[in-house]
Amino acid sequence: MICVMGPDPKDERSAAGGSAAPRPRKKRRQMHLSARHLLGLEGMPAEDIELILQTAVTFKEILGRPIKKVPPLRGMTVVNLFYEPSTRTRISFELAEKRLSADVVSFTTTTSSVQKGETLKDTIKNIEAMKTDVVVIRHRAAGAAHYLASCCDSIVINAGDGAHEHPTQGLLDIFTLKEKLGPLEGRTVLIVGDIAHSRVARSNIFGLTTLGANVRVCGPPTLIPVDVEQLGVEVFYNLDEALRDVDAINVLRIQKERQTGALLPSLREYTNLFGLTRERVELAGPEVVVMHPGPINRGVEITPEVADGPQSVILLQVTNGLAVRMAVLYLLCSGDVNAARR
Repeated sequence: MICVMGPDPKDERSAAGGSAAPRPRKKRRQMHLSARHLLGLEGMPAEDIELILQTAVTFKEILGRPIKKVPPLRGMTVVNLFYEPSTRTRISFELAEKRLSADVVSFTTTTSSVQKGETLKDTIKNIEAMKTDVVVIRHRAAGAAHYLASCCDSIVINAGDGAHEHPTQGLLDIFTLKEKLGPLEGRTVLIVGDIAHSRVARSNIFGLTTLGANVRVCGPPTLIPVDVEQLGVEVFYNLDEALRDVDAINVLRIQKERQTGALLPSLREYTNLFGLTRERVELAGPEVVVMHPGPINRGVEITPEVADGPQSVILLQVTNGLAVRMAVLYLLCSGDVNAARR
């Protein structure tokens, strides 16, 4: 259990110089996530999500200081176990770990014994034998993070497993939306693009619906999962209709690396029907928030003028990702918010 303990009360002194009885000690306020690992947002209580978001506010303030490093994870070792290519997520986790003073080891399959046939279980068992504490894993197989948590003693954080979930991306997207829109209950968020193969879409759906937001998804029928309505979303196949009265648009790229067949006639047709242009943004209104988890395929799912426009928060998402990942690491490993401020 992770505890947060307020400052110790001081004894009062009377105006006459005598000693007064000390005030009763305040009870310790418990702040903890309900799970030992962060494997996904499906089933995560709203209280856990809000705790991570509130803690991220503290760390974002720290990131604005001249000295951005704080000591909560000093003496702990974090291993970044990336079996898939990554830019934003990997660098963000590495920076978050170093900002928290952890010792960081980064693993890539191209320079490891995985090339010689070593299994995931054997890899993590050998790494753990070196006395590590946390594993951040990205893997092409859905469920890899859950499997890892079942066979190792370290804290496991899912940095994306196949087309299943990407919980820290979902959390940073929600954090960004709350910064721009305030409370999300009753707000309408549209996720447009390759929903079927997107782990980002799933984590956003789980997190947003838990916090009371209305979620719409839009894309070609071949890129919309069967029975996706069961996740509590509204499905559209016409982007112009889907854009009406939304508060935010989260644009996804086409996940070519996860597709097993020809699901689209051509990229040009996809762009004509589902590409986010300035004219389409205007259908949603001047206050709409435009998001994208990256990497961006400019001119395919979003035009450059929208990606770089005044309603875009794409770079803000990257900044917030660092604060959110610091919050996740901190809450799973430590928990003293007052220590984080020092």
